[in-house]
Amino acid sequence: MREVLICFLLIFLFSCNHIETGDSLGKSEKEYILRLKLLDENEKIYKFYSEYKVKVAGNFFTDKRIAKYWIDERNKENDHIVFAFYKDIKLIDTVYNAGATYTPYMLITKTDGTTFKVSVNGKKAEVKSFFEDALNMWRQYR
Repeated sequence: MREVLICFLLIFLFSCNHIETGDSLGKSEKEYILRLKLLDENEKIYKFYSEYKVKVAGNFFTDKRIAKYWIDERNKENDHIVFAFYKDIKLIDTVYNAGATYTPYMLITKTDGTTFKVSVNGKKAEVKSFFEDALNMWRQYR
């Protein structure tokens, strides 16, 4: 319960975060994502969203994959780093109205049956654009 309240508080406090393009991310931010092994040298980030700050959380898609990470600054055991290459994605479901305490998300189902969520918040049109662009990339590269 405590974790849910902390997540809600973080989302509420940092709801001013916005969807960025890969071009608007700084060099140090891209290098950080590269160190997390969520990006190859020549891979291009198309859209990126962080629920908090880039060093802690990120949701994005590239020309090769869809990815999400959450880095717990106090306990590395709670880190959550996950991605799927487009060829390994079986299904993408979009949830625009996730309830009062949750942000909209895409539920990524991999061909091995595992799932993960990519959360994105912002203006409705921006969220829709993020989801549609990610779906189009998946359709193009799978």
